[in-house]
Amino acid sequence: MGPRTSTVDDLLRRSAAKTPARTALRFAGREWTYAELDAAVTNAAAFLLGLGLEKGARVAAYGKNSDAYLIAFLACARAGLVHVPINYNLAGAELAYLLEQSGSSAALTDPALRSVLDGSGAAPPIVVPLRDDNESLLDAATTGATPDLDVEVADTDLVQLLYTSGTTSRPKGAMMTHRALVHEYVSSIIALDLTADDAPLHVMPLYHSAQMHVFLVPWLAVGATNELMETPDPAEILRRIEADGHRAFFAAPTLWVALAHHADFAVRDLTALEKAYYGASIMPGPILAALREAMPGLGFYNCFGQSEIGPLATVLGPDEHAERPESAGRGVLFVEARVVDGDGNDVAPGELGEVVYRSPQLCEGYWDKPEDTEDAFRDGWFHSGDLVRIDEEGYLSVVDRIKDVINTGGVMVASREVEDALYTHDSVDEVAVVGLPDDKWIEAITAIVVSKKDHQGGRDAEALLVHLRGRLSSFKVPKAIHFVDELPRNASGKILKRELRDRFAR
Repeated sequence: MGPRTSTVDDLLRRSAAKTPARTALRFAGREWTYAELDAAVTNAAAFLLGLGLEKGARVAAYGKNSDAYLIAFLACARAGLVHVPINYNLAGAELAYLLEQSGSSAALTDPALRSVLDGSGAAPPIVVPLRDDNESLLDAATTGATPDLDVEVADTDLVQLLYTSGTTSRPKGAMMTHRALVHEYVSSIIALDLTADDAPLHVMPLYHSAQMHVFLVPWLAVGATNELMETPDPAEILRRIEADGHRAFFAAPTLWVALAHHADFAVRDLTALEKAYYGASIMPGPILAALREAMPGLGFYNCFGQSEIGPLATVLGPDEHAERPESAGRGVLFVEARVVDGDGNDVAPGELGEVVYRSPQLCEGYWDKPEDTEDAFRDGWFHSGDLVRIDEEGYLSVVDRIKDVINTGGVMVASREVEDALYTHDSVDEVAVVGLPDDKWIEAITAIVVSKKDHQGGRDAEALLVHLRGRLSSFKVPKAIHFVDELPRNASGKILKRELRDRFAR
């Protein structure tokens, strides 16, 4: 590294220099001090370079949460390689698209997923197991003396292709530099009050930007002891918070819903928890209210943003929740935000508009998609696609994705407003509201509902409609309600409304 350069992996190196003997990470019975984790990253970086990979090569990561997965990301950063995280639930054509579009020349995978990778027909020429194998990356990371690396990495180099959610179109690879992510880590540490004593529990997928870049790496930067779970099981999460005394925890709204509705939620002692983070998609208002009522001493943080900005853009802190429970907060340290109309003019406080950003956290554009890059970066600002309101003090309230706003009879309706109203009915476990093509209404407001399994009312569409008529204007009441066993989601837990539109428009 140069005298003025700070790369992603340098944050771990600095923590190892300050507190080498402190526990950095626990996973599946394994424990790593900061010195051990730092050495493992260097060994793994040397191993990857020894495979013939050259600086700038894309390396796909296709695995569940593990210490090996974290080491692989940091090793790519240290070796000058570009990490490409891939949702381990993807298979077939979806998996092949990401491997081919990114031009990955190597893939790191869990052995249990190797057959799925091969079955995609797009496996790169180099495939290495992440763990649970004698020739795995984890094995290489813990074997032999730590070498000196002969590679120069600058903070302007790409470190990751962070693929967007793809809720409305095929995913795009946001090109993240070391510089962008390091700025985002500093923003996260300050806005979220991350400290070395938080004892955080990490359960959301590391292939998603929120868990990796808003929480895990920033907490490594401040020297915290991090516990990692392979997958987010609600009962096990509640048990661990009680048994291990975790003080901080992040979950997507869908997981908070599952935790709040779990039988153990009322009986587990969760008083050790001091900081509760949510984000990556919109939290239903009634669920947040119920959580805050059940745990009045817990500080809640609303984290809002998107992949292209690292992903943290705004935060609503615990002290701000009382007055603005539905707000997403204000821009973090390195983010400047405006709310504009279709012509790029600032909207008046309280009016709807698109939030646009300027920030060193932003991506360089989309990998091999110059037209999409040009469309997103216009007039010196990044256009987010999020429909919001801004108040006089600069607080944002997220209304919807612009593409999810429903045009019903020429009137624009935010799907979230209808969803929040449905969440106030006792029978509703989860819900998504979409607009379906309609000859009369242009788009017919349609609700897709998952009912609570133990609710005596069952699947009663008319009861839900009666409930809504007392809470919404008549034109906002759904024209139809469909019941399903589960809702389709992407990597971050966001509901895939495009799949629901395709399914119920037939």
